[in-house]
Amino acid sequence: MAASAVLAIADLRGMDEAAFTPLLAWLGDDERARCQRFQQPQRRAQFIAGRALARILLGELFHVAPASLRLRERAGQGPILEGPFSAAGLSISHSGALVAVAASADSALGLDIELLDPGRDLPGLAEHAFGSAQAARLATLPPAQQLRAFYRMWSEHEARIKLGSEPACCIELPHDEVSVVLCAAAALAAPPVLRQVSLLA
Repeated sequence: MAASAVLAIADLRGMDEAAFTPLLAWLGDDERARCQRFQQPQRRAQFIAGRALARILLGELFHVAPASLRLRERAGQGPILEGPFSAAGLSISHSGALVAVAASADSALGLDIELLDPGRDLPGLAEHAFGSAQAARLATLPPAQQLRAFYRMWSEHEARIKLGSEPACCIELPHDEVSVVLCAAAALAAPPVLRQVSLLA
C-alpha cells in the first residue's frame, strides 16, 4: 500500500522576536535548551519555527492539538515524535527566511530546501559535490536551466542523507525561491502539495 505525506513551508519575514514567544511554549525542555545555545537570531527563529510547523502538521495528521505533541532531540539528526505516534516520519529543513516540514504517518522522510542563489560558482560546486561527470552534464544545459538543475541535485543529495536509507522515491516540488526535494522510504500514492502556512498568531 502506498504511503502519503504532507508538506508545508513558512516564511519568517515580517516576524519579530515577540512573534515567536507563543511558539516557545510548545517546545520541550531539551528543545528550549538547544534553542538557547544558538547565538544568531535567525538560527533561533529557524529552530523555533521548524519545531512549531512540525507540530502543526503532525497535529493535523493525527487530529491532536499541536502543543500536546512532544518532539525528542537527537544529536546530529532531526527530531522524532514521542508517544503513541512515534512511528511518524518527520523532516525539517530551512534556508534563509524559509522553513519547511514534511510529515507522514506511514513512511520515513528526508526533506531539503535550498535558496536559489545565481551568484554561486555552480560549476565549481558541482564538480566538488557531484564529480566531474555530473558537472559536465550540468554544463551541457542552457544557462537558464543550470541553476534549477544544480539545486535540484543538491537538495536531493541532502534529502537522501536525511532519510538515511535508499528512497523509494524522490520528488521535486515547485517553488519560486527555493529548490524543494522530498525523499520517502515508501512509495507515495501522490506527490504532496506544498502549502504555505503562517506562524503568526
